[in-house]
Amino acid sequence: MPKSIDELVDLLELEEIEVGLFRARQPDTRMQRAFGGQVLAQALCAAVRTVGEDRSLHSMHGYFLIPGRTDIPIVYDVEQIRDGRSFSSRRVVARQGGKTIFYLSASYQIAEDGFEHQDPLPEGVPGPDDCPRYVDLLAAATRREPAVWQREYGALDVRFAGDSRPGGTLTDPRHPARARVWVRVDGRLPDERWIHQAALAYASDLTLLAAATVPHGVFIGDPRLQAASLDHAMWFLREFRADTWLLYDQVSPSASNARGLSTGRLFQEGTLVADVAQEGLIRPTTR
Repeated sequence: MPKSIDELVDLLELEEIEVGLFRARQPDTRMQRAFGGQVLAQALCAAVRTVGEDRSLHSMHGYFLIPGRTDIPIVYDVEQIRDGRSFSSRRVVARQGGKTIFYLSASYQIAEDGFEHQDPLPEGVPGPDDCPRYVDLLAAATRREPAVWQREYGALDVRFAGDSRPGGTLTDPRHPARARVWVRVDGRLPDERWIHQAALAYASDLTLLAAATVPHGVFIGDPRLQAASLDHAMWFLREFRADTWLLYDQVSPSASNARGLSTGRLFQEGTLVADVAQEGLIRPTTR
């Protein structure tokens, strides 16, 4: 995973091999498989290259089929499904080593006026400066140096704002599995809307599945747990910047059959800017 914002931006700059076909580079990483957020973000960067500048991404739905490798490039094949007066649809197939590893459907819309409402910002959330760094919590949980995790997640600044585990700060009998983090890209991004959407998609995959493990005494990366993203959906509701703090309010309404479902709302300066849903494998192991 990219260690800096410059490496993240480089990951999002794809090479066009031919019309609608793009090749993406891989980061320098010690991870055994490609980060799901990376594949999401690169697929969106491929899709947007085929869409008119008057249209903005409003929703995406992706399925992770097999783990991506970190040692060879990923190729993204964009199919232009439809261009209507208001909406455009794209389908992206990600391939690596001759195998399909990921599918994405994305929809784009021109700017329009319409009705407005939103959920309010959760109350009582400590600010990011008052929250511990997520890499420090990972280091404590895994008994590895923070620098190990900073090397992988250095392009993001993530702060832990509480969860609903026993003794946690978000105890709520209606939501036994809840977690909140503050997140932003750690540095200044270019101003283009598409790069902020891709960067937020990248960041949205880091902590969401972890919300499903909160009541169960395990964590993503725990040797007692086999975890993997299965699908990921995202709705972009309003304008935002991915290099400015966003509150990520995450809830897992259900875990069953070795799968956990998590949803998340992303707020920036009190405004609900995106909504996310993900189901993932959370299979207990015998180790």
